[in-house]
Amino acid sequence: MQPQVLGVLVLARNGDRTGFYQDPYTYEPSFTESTPLGAVESFQLGSYLKSTYLDSSSPLHILDMPLDPTHPIPPNQVHVHAKAGGEGATVFDSSIALLQGMFPPTQRNKITLANGTTITSPLGGYQYVPVEMVPDSSDSVLESWVDCAAFKKHITKVYNSEEFKEKARDAKHFFGSVHDYVFGRPTTLENIWNVYDYLNTELTYNQTFAFRLPPTLIEQARALANYHEDAVFSDKEVGGIGNIAGRTILHPILRSFERIAFDDDPLRIFLIETSYQPFISLFHMLDVLSSRPDLAGIPNYASALSFELLRGPAPEFRDFVRIKFKNGTDDSEFQTLRVLGHEDDAIPVTEFIYRLEHYAIPDTKQWNSACGNNRWFPFENTLSTATEQTSMMAVILGTLSLFAFAMFALTTFIKHTITAKRARRNEGMVEQHGSYATFVINEKAGLLP
Repeated sequence: MQPQVLGVLVLARNGDRTGFYQDPYTYEPSFTESTPLGAVESFQLGSYLKSTYLDSSSPLHILDMPLDPTHPIPPNQVHVHAKAGGEGATVFDSSIALLQGMFPPTQRNKITLANGTTITSPLGGYQYVPVEMVPDSSDSVLESWVDCAAFKKHITKVYNSEEFKEKARDAKHFFGSVHDYVFGRPTTLENIWNVYDYLNTELTYNQTFAFRLPPTLIEQARALANYHEDAVFSDKEVGGIGNIAGRTILHPILRSFERIAFDDDPLRIFLIETSYQPFISLFHMLDVLSSRPDLAGIPNYASALSFELLRGPAPEFRDFVRIKFKNGTDDSEFQTLRVLGHEDDAIPVTEFIYRLEHYAIPDTKQWNSACGNNRWFPFENTLSTATEQTSMMAVILGTLSLFAFAMFALTTFIKHTITAKRARRNEGMVEQHGSYATFVINEKAGLLP
């Protein structure tokens, strides 16, 4: 019997974009923007997710989601979070394109006004799905490696390792060959991300460059970039600082399982649109590479990692999680991954949570501790639920309202006190000089002899 799909959490990488520079020692990002190619890639991914999880004919149709494809999607059943830092502009655009493919326009997205007029949403019934973001400077979930002191030390440790130095020596011939095609960019293994990204971007969008670039250089650059990023964003220990990108995103993953499995919570789809780094860390933390070593390194644009929450048959009705991966447009469909040493397609949710929850970093306080930082933000968990955020905002707004009222009361009291003092002072002056005042008034009025 096919298990029911209670809901899914989808981790999606952004689509293609313009060139993107990252500092090789701190991973401080530069500006980049999406391209029409990237938007199409993300749109296609969204369409694939729709056919997989929302079409009524699909065996993986999510429980309680509308069977009628023209029915507008209930907003409380979908939650979307997009990364703001680094490639944030591209990530946000990619999330919008993905949602356009997953929830296309429908003529039923309309409303009837009090005067009887029926209004259909623009663009033929466009469905506006809210996308949550946080300021890039406070995103300790989806940009957790930036400004993390311990992670910077980890990068230095990777670069100083004998394995890395040997890899650099083996790559000397490549760096000599590619030097004339990167126009002054440092041709070192430490800077290989920027070398590869430049080559790949120019090869995609610059025809003159594409005609000049010798064969195999892009493949060699990609292989070295895969090695570099896999070494930087992983760790020998599951709870090591090298896995910081996976450890911070693990908390909302586990939290979404709890929400989807809880019958009274309407959430069915949780989409996290982000960059490539969490994929690398999660593949190591979940022990995916022991059976799929080809996934070590950078996932392709518009890749997706899907966590399907399944409910088993009676009498136990036990919940399981099945993890699938689609490597951009290279894969036509999801491939099921074996995780945590399991040979089965799925692993019990209780075991999954038990084995990983103590590696998760749930808030800024614990992120500070892991990174050895002294950094605080009022919104400690940037991927909190909508209810939690509403409660938090209510507390903050309530506090601000009380503060404003107190300031108003204090100002009113001070003004009243000053006014009273002035009145008493004026009365004293009138009493003291009353005779003189009467004399002057009578003299001007012509009442004196």
